[in-house]
Order: sequence, then structure tokens, then C-alpha cells
Amino acid sequence: MTTGIVFSDATRLAELIRTRQVSPVEVVQTAERLRDGYADYFRRYDALITPVLPIPAHKHGITEFVINGQTVDATYLQGATVPLNVTGLPGLSMRFGTSGEGLPINVQVVGSWQAESTILYVAALLEALSPVRGLRPSL
Repeated sequence: MTTGIVFSDATRLAELIRTRQVSPVEVVQTAERLRDGYADYFRRYDALITPVLPIPAHKHGITEFVINGQTVDATYLQGATVPLNVTGLPGLSMRFGTSGEGLPINVQVVGSWQAESTILYVAALLEALSPVRGLRPSL
């Protein structure tokens, strides 16, 4: 299964959830195709590192964003996380940078099923390289 098919199925699943036009059969079939695609990916690679969101962190409750002059529904921004939740893949999110406005920029590290030790190892490597590794909130 190709990365394009996984992306297509993930996009379709997000659209089903966003519009609430959910057929239980279609959701299960889409989730199964996603699981197959990720299984193929993890036969070749140990981990997947993606942004959590395509934008820096934002205030809670915002439902739309303007990105490059276009209004985007907030549910579309979850395209990197929803498919992983649906497939049950283990992962973690960690801060890896800061926007110009001082907001956190996060990445997620994902591994194959039952590969939590790999995820923690990769996260430790990233943390050692992170430009914000020593950043702590003021109390």
C-alpha cells in the first residue's frame, strides 16, 4: 500500500467525521485500509515523525483558521493525528520548537503496534537535539 493511499484514506476518514456523514461500514473499512497501510510502512521503517498540527498551538475553542488567505475548518488540521488514533498506533507528542509568537510547535512520534520502547527511544534522541529542551515555564 502506498503513502498516497494512506493519505487518501486518512483524508476521507477526517471528512466523514467532520461532516458527520458516517456510515459505520465505511468507517470500519477505511480504518482497516489505514491499518494495512501503516502496517506496510512499519515493515520498512521503525518510526514515523509528523507535526501534530500544520500550525503552532492555538487557543482552545477556535473552529476556523486563516491559512495562506484561506479559511480552514479546524477539523482539517487534525489530519496527522486522527488516523493514528483510529488505527490504535502508539505515539507521543512533544514540543520541538517555538513559533515567532512564542507558541509551542509540537511533533508526534509514532511506532508500530507494541513498539512503545522504540517511540520512547526516538523521542529521547529528538529531545537531545531539540532547541527547546531546556525551556521551562516561569513560576
